[in-house]
Amino acid sequence: MIQLLTKYFPHLTERQQQQFAALDALYHEWNEKINVISRRDIDNLYLHHVLHSLAIARFANFAPGTRILDFGTGGGFPGIPLAIMFPECQFKLIDGTGKKIRVAQEVSQAIGLSNCQPCHLRGEEEKGLFHFVVSRAVMPLPQLVKIVRKNISREQLNALPNGVLCLKGGDLTEETRPYRRTVQSCELSQWFKEEWFQEKFCIYLPL
Repeated sequence: MIQLLTKYFPHLTERQQQQFAALDALYHEWNEKINVISRRDIDNLYLHHVLHSLAIARFANFAPGTRILDFGTGGGFPGIPLAIMFPECQFKLIDGTGKKIRVAQEVSQAIGLSNCQPCHLRGEEEKGLFHFVVSRAVMPLPQLVKIVRKNISREQLNALPNGVLCLKGGDLTEETRPYRRTVQSCELSQWFKEEWFQEKFCIYLPL
């Protein structure tokens, strides 16, 4: 299924391709021990989880040295695919469920991701400063913003102003309403042609 990724990201290095290819066996193995992806969905790992995570890489091309917080990473999404894609950026992956973070730790270590730090931590406890916070359908946008606003650095490294990048699906009218003057919503189907990406979005909110 690595072909699914190279179809949309043809410039992946051999090292990146090897790291992405290794995810299949690792997540199948760990999912047998700790259920981080539903049993029915594990065979759709690359479409529903890896490529979905990489939608953020289609929206934002993070500059070297960018610090990114993956809020509520679960077993490592979107943080691990993004850390593979941007080896010169630093990723901290946090989740309040220790078992899930263990999977993210084991997977990132197995593929040699030196720029990825998974930690068992709730968002309210995170004190660090980051250029961007990323998440995948963790909680409504206003709740997320309330927690992570303290973590957005004032230092600007990217053409895109610092802020929050969320992957979400369905009708987002209500949760984006408080930010309607500044929020951007991009349909993933403009980047990825598979039917599964219909009505799924990348939400960007500068903070």
